[in-house]
Amino acid sequence: MIIKQKKFSNKHTYTFEDDTFNFAYKDKSGSDDFDVEYAEFPEKSSLSIEQNEWLRNVGILWGLLGCFEIGNALLKQTSLSGTGFWLLVGITCLLGFYFTKVKYSIFKTKQGSVYIIQDGEHDKIIDELLTRRKKQLLDWYGDVNLNNELEVEINKFNWLVTNNAMSKQEAEEKIAQAEYAHRQENEQHSQLN
Repeated sequence: MIIKQKKFSNKHTYTFEDDTFNFAYKDKSGSDDFDVEYAEFPEKSSLSIEQNEWLRNVGILWGLLGCFEIGNALLKQTSLSGTGFWLLVGITCLLGFYFTKVKYSIFKTKQGSVYIIQDGEHDKIIDELLTRRKKQLLDWYGDVNLNNELEVEINKFNWLVTNNAMSKQEAEEKIAQAEYAHRQENEQHSQLN
């Protein structure tokens, strides 16, 4: 499954494989791609807003210049014809600044930061990543492992709850299974000795 995002010069591609996903991006600063296991994808994100500061600064400057020209024409009681040009240019630049901003949710992984553009695909991408994350965590750690000590198993299932891969009730059931299995094993060892 592949999901693509594009906003202005920013192009992001998310390729979902069985065990990993590939995040590839290309923007005005360069391009890169890397693979991340779903289990390593964090739940928490930060927000970044990319804006064209040049448009804002020039818009303010030209807007002030336009206001000065209009004010000067009013004080001198001369014609206002043509005096609003720089004000119009300044307002246009400020509108461009406002409408060309790009918002990202940023998820930091060991391989690099995954940027997800806040557009119509944003929630779909995050839902897919978190669903696959939960599945992978449960595939890796969701069953009782009798080779581990009981305390390790209890901590593992509590950790799965903390990471939203398992409900508290599911964890309690798994812990009860681990306790029962360890009790049975201890009874068998006692009977043999």
